[in-house]
Amino acid sequence: MTETTVGIGGAAESTDMVLNIGPQHPSTHGVLRLRLVLDGERIQSAEPVIGYMHRGAEKLFEARDYRQIIMLANRHDWLSAFSNELGVVLAVERMLGMEVPERAVWTRTLLAELNRVLNHLMFLGSYPLELGGITPIFHAFREREDLQHVMEEISGGRMHYMFNRVGGLKDDLPAGWLGRARQAVAEVRSRMGVYDDLVLGNEIFRGRTRGVGVLARETVHAYGVSGPIARASGVDFDLRRDEPYLAYAELQDVLKVAIREEGDCLARFECLLEQTHASLALADACLDRLDELPPGPINQRLPKVLKAPEGHTYAWTENPLGLNGYYLVSKGEKTPYRLKLRSASYNNIQALTELLPGTLVADMVAILGSLFFVVGDIDK
Repeated sequence: MTETTVGIGGAAESTDMVLNIGPQHPSTHGVLRLRLVLDGERIQSAEPVIGYMHRGAEKLFEARDYRQIIMLANRHDWLSAFSNELGVVLAVERMLGMEVPERAVWTRTLLAELNRVLNHLMFLGSYPLELGGITPIFHAFREREDLQHVMEEISGGRMHYMFNRVGGLKDDLPAGWLGRARQAVAEVRSRMGVYDDLVLGNEIFRGRTRGVGVLARETVHAYGVSGPIARASGVDFDLRRDEPYLAYAELQDVLKVAIREEGDCLARFECLLEQTHASLALADACLDRLDELPPGPINQRLPKVLKAPEGHTYAWTENPLGLNGYYLVSKGEKTPYRLKLRSASYNNIQALTELLPGTLVADMVAILGSLFFVVGDIDK
């Protein structure tokens, strides 16, 4: 009888492998690095490594006056530029105790919702792309172009609009703009069925996302996750409804908040899609109201040197990706003593440390793409 012993080395035991995803990974919206510890094909632990795009915007605010900081504030989430600048001017106006003209309030609400649709369309198109479906991104960019045209016409900017001002907006609406905006909204709405049929109706997409990356409600609260991601896990909170700002208090009968209980990748996509439909309805309501308003000012006259009184205030907004907070401290000068940004993506991305462990590497991209973040919004 002959006995043969075959050496199998380290394969006899479970071995860990450290895998770096990034910092140039194609399924991230920016430059993010994930440090994964793997046991075979299963993720044991995950650590998001951030800071590759850090611009030091909060420190730069301290050397710019209240007109100039808008240019810095609208760039951290480049898909939500209008909403970013809006939060800053709301904080300064609150510090000044300033009332904004009614036309400016309704126009800001309209543009904020159009900006929300632009943001969501990018993720509605790019998420299927990350899972292997190339067609939806072409539809998303076509819809985005319709809205980009009206946003560019009113502001002159394509991504960084620079249209908000302390006290209102930069300019009044161009002649005939409301009609062109209404037409663009109608055209986008007429083609939104593509995402219901082409994406949600696709069995491969549903197979890759249903039951994958389930985010518990307790984790949402623990990490401060907000926006569509939190609402997909059953956290029923939307600042536009629960603490209304701008004209949202008068739009409660139109505003519909998308909620899901499953908390998986599919639920997050469904919430984003439903919220896009809701924003288009809000935009129509704002257009109706602006049609009824009499001519009037779009902004307040400001002194040549604008100084906020000494004190501090906190303003927050329901940005497309979640809650954005702006903590402003003033010493009575023309520049802020401190302006702290609380960006949605920073908190949302931290949930990866809870979401990824225990999942397969193949599901990592599906989970990562469903968190709908912008890396500049993390690093700011």
